[in-house]
Amino acid sequence: QVQLVESGGGLLLPGASLRLSCTASGPTFTTGAMGWFRQAPGKEREFVAAIRWTDNNAFYGGSMKGRFTISRDRAKNTVYLNLNDLRPEDTAIYYCAGNNRGRPIMSTMTSHKYYAYWGQGTQVTVSS
Repeated sequence: QVQLVESGGGLLLPGASLRLSCTASGPTFTTGAMGWFRQAPGKEREFVAAIRWTDNNAFYGGSMKGRFTISRDRAKNTVYLNLNDLRPEDTAIYYCAGNNRGRPIMSTMTSHKYYAYWGQGTQVTVSS
């Protein structure tokens, strides 16, 4: 059974940077993908970024492209999300998600339906 544990959330000023981490315990990821979604109060869950485990290809949600960077450390079974130039509209609970099966295409990786495992979420608040 895979468990995902996130860390790194907090309260930040606009323009600040932050790194979120998500470590998977249990079976080592050798294929599949890990990603990040976020959900703000009163809004639907939104795709942020995902990375395919086999070839390191990364994909981003529209408003995050250029400001956020996803990366992974295969040896640590960990995925990171670097958030730069944070804005108040980035305020949300950020969830890590993973699936250690298959070689998903982009459209699959951007859908929450693909992911079998979810973390508990970490709060990111951007406010002056």
